[in-house]
Amino acid sequence: METPGRRERKKAATRQALADAALKLFLERGYDQVSIRDIAEAADVSTTTLFKHFPGKEALVFDESQDREARLVAAVREREKGQSIVEGLREYVLATWLPITTHPQYAEFTALVNGTPALQEYGERMWTRHAAALGAAIAEETGVGPDDIACRALARFVLDIPALTRGRPDPREDVERIFDLLERGWR
Repeated sequence: METPGRRERKKAATRQALADAALKLFLERGYDQVSIRDIAEAADVSTTTLFKHFPGKEALVFDESQDREARLVAAVREREKGQSIVEGLREYVLATWLPITTHPQYAEFTALVNGTPALQEYGERMWTRHAAALGAAIAEETGVGPDDIACRALARFVLDIPALTRGRPDPREDVERIFDLLERGWR
């Protein structure tokens, strides 16, 4: 893998500094009491620079990996031979969502998101916007049409797992229960 160049490293460092400053200020003062200018000043950049890295205030709270959609689709297309689609997606969610739930600031982060309707809505939109691509990959793998409602529904259910399990006492158990439901159906 190629090592990122100086420019890419500097952009990544600026992006991280902005996200860190925003989260620190949001946790200290509350989301609605912090302005874009406050965040830019705390990270020692201009508001123009902030907007080059983040489309808005809500985006500063969530890590929006550029390759999330590609990784979701890969969880379906590149799963182990003999592994069901649901099991491939279970592995992906356990590997990507659960580490977030063990972060030392997770409880504070969850309280911030749960106490801020704009952040709740943004977080849910962030995950579910990948539903069309994931549903199409599931449909392709199962040999049905790209608009198959069952494939689209499975994609939406999987993508809603972070919102459903955020702030719960045992996210791993909840993720496993949801995937058991998706794999075996309601009993």
